[in-house]
Amino acid sequence: MSTKHFFPSTEGVVVLGLESLVARNKHLALDAPNKVVYSKTHHPSKVTVISGGGSGHEPAWSGYVGDGMLAAAVNGEVFASPSTKQVMAAISHVPSDAGIILCITNYTGDNLHFGLAREKAAGMGHNVAILRMTDDVALGRKQTENTGRRGLAANMFVLKLCGSAAEDGYDFEKCMKIGEAVNANAVTVGSSLDHCHIPGREHHRSVPDDTYVLGMGIHNEPGLHEKSPMPPVEEIVSDMLKYCLDPNDKDRAFVEFKADDIVCLLINNFGGMSNFELEALTTVARKVLEKEWKTTPTRIHAQCFETSLNAPGWSISLLNVSGIERQTKTSIHTLLHLLDRDTKAPAWPRNGYKEAKVPKEQAQMAAKGAAEDTAQKGPKVDPATVESALRKACDAAVKAEPDITKWDVQMGDGDCGEAVEGMCKGVLKKLDAGLCKDGALFHILDEVEAAVEEIGGTLGAIISIILASYTSQLRLAYARESGSFQMDIKSSSQAAGQALKNLMGYTSARQGGRTVMDALIPFCETLESVADLGKAVEAAEKGAKSTSGMKATFGRAAYVGEQGAETQNDAPPDPGAMAAAIFLRGLLDGMST
Repeated sequence: MSTKHFFPSTEGVVVLGLESLVARNKHLALDAPNKVVYSKTHHPSKVTVISGGGSGHEPAWSGYVGDGMLAAAVNGEVFASPSTKQVMAAISHVPSDAGIILCITNYTGDNLHFGLAREKAAGMGHNVAILRMTDDVALGRKQTENTGRRGLAANMFVLKLCGSAAEDGYDFEKCMKIGEAVNANAVTVGSSLDHCHIPGREHHRSVPDDTYVLGMGIHNEPGLHEKSPMPPVEEIVSDMLKYCLDPNDKDRAFVEFKADDIVCLLINNFGGMSNFELEALTTVARKVLEKEWKTTPTRIHAQCFETSLNAPGWSISLLNVSGIERQTKTSIHTLLHLLDRDTKAPAWPRNGYKEAKVPKEQAQMAAKGAAEDTAQKGPKVDPATVESALRKACDAAVKAEPDITKWDVQMGDGDCGEAVEGMCKGVLKKLDAGLCKDGALFHILDEVEAAVEEIGGTLGAIISIILASYTSQLRLAYARESGSFQMDIKSSSQAAGQALKNLMGYTSARQGGRTVMDALIPFCETLESVADLGKAVEAAEKGAKSTSGMKATFGRAAYVGEQGAETQNDAPPDPGAMAAAIFLRGLLDGMST
C-alpha cells in the first residue's frame, strides 16, 4: 500500500472530484459550497432518497445520484460526516411532495447530523425519515450493543432498491418498508492486507507481511483480528462466508438464509485492489458459496462500490431476496426488477445516459419554496424574560469554562469547555444583535439552535437535535391548536418529553453512561412528568453530579486503556453533563429575575 500521492493533502480535493463527476454526467448538478451532488431530473411527485457521508469512499456517495437511485448525495471531508447545514442544502435541492428518506451508515457523526437535519426538515413541514444501513457482521451483537452495527457495502442494495421503488412511483411508506427489509436481509464482511493512507497524514500503522485482517472496516479502524501466515485464498473466503451465513454463530447470525432462498452477491473493492485479483476473488467466492453453502447467487456485482481510499482490501455482501419477500409481501420478481432496473446513477453497473430535461413542476416548486417564509414566527413571548434567561444561562456556562475544560482534560481531549464557550458566545452575539426584541418564539429558538450547531462536535449535535426537535414539537402543536395554543409550562414539558424521545433515536447513549445524557434525560423526564422547571433543573444537576467516579460506556472516554480505566473511579464529573446542568440552572435563575 503506497503512502505517496499526487496531492500533498486532502484540502480542496473533495470538490475537485465532485466537479469531475458532474462535468461528465449531464443529469447532475453540484452545489460546491455544500458539497452536494443532486439530480436535475428528479420529479417532486416522487419520493426523494438522499444519502451521504464522509469522502474517501468513492464512488459512494455521489456516484449513485440519478433517476432510479439517489436524488442527492451529501459529501463530508475525508472520513468525516457532512454537517447538518449540508444535509439541509441537499433537501432543498430535491424537494418532494411524497416524502424524503435519509439513508445513513449508522456512524455517530452521520446519526447526529442527519438526525438534526431530519428534525429541522420535519419542523418545516416535510415528511422525512431516517433509514439506517447496518449490514456489518464482523462485529457481533455483544460488541455493537451500544453503537449498533456499521454500514458497509451492502448499503448499495438499500440505495438501489429504495431508489428504484421511488422512481417507479411507490409511496413513502412502501419505499421505507422495502429499504428497511433490504437492510434487515443484508450481511457484509471485509478483509484487507493493510490500512489505507490519507494524503497529508502520517501512516499510523501497517499490517505485517504475510498477514491479513479479517473484519476490516472502511475508516482505517482496526479489524476483528489479524491472521498469519496467510492461508490459501479459498480458506480466507470460507472464513469470511462463515461470518455471514453460519446459523450456529448466535452472536452474528443476523440474517436467516433458508435452503433455496434467492440470494444476490456483491463484491466490493476497497480501492487498492487490482481488478485482476478482484475478479478472481469473485469467482472463488461464488464457488465456495456453492460448494459449502449450496447457494448459487442469482445476481453478482463486482467493482468499487464503497471504497476506503487506497486500502488493499475487499468485502463480500449477500442479500437474501427471499427474506425481503417474506418481510414485505413483495414478490421476488418485483424485487429483482427493482434491482435490475436501469438507472442514470453513473457508478451503478449497467448505466444509461441522456441529456437532462428539468420538469417544469420542479422549477415552479423550487421558485415557490424560495418565496415562502419557512421560519414561521409562532407565538409571542415576553422579550425581556427570554433574553434575561438566555443571558444568565450563557454567562454561567462561559464562567464555568475553566472547570469544564479541567474535567475534560482528565478524561477526554480537553475541547469540551472551548465548545461550550463557543456555543454560548454565539448565542450572546445574537442577543446583542436584538434577537429577542420581537418576542417571536420560534425565530428565537431557531437562531439559538443555529448558534449551537455552528460549533459542531458531538455535544453540539446532541444539543442541536434536542433543541430542534423541541421547536418542531411546539410548531406542530401551534399548527394543530391554531388560536387556542398556549406557550406555558404544560406545552413546554410535553414538547421536551417528545424531543428527548426523538434524540434517543439518534444516539445510543443513556443515563449512567457518563455523557451529557446524564443531565438531559432526568431534566426532560422530570419536566414532562411534573411540569415544574425548578424540579427538572434539580434533577439535571443531580444527574450531572452522579457522573463523578462513573465509568464511561459511551463517547471518547469509553475508549481509555486499562491504566485509564483504573483512574475512572476517581474521575471528575462528566464535563458535558455539568455544562448542561449549569446552563439550565442559569436559565431558571434568569427567568426568576
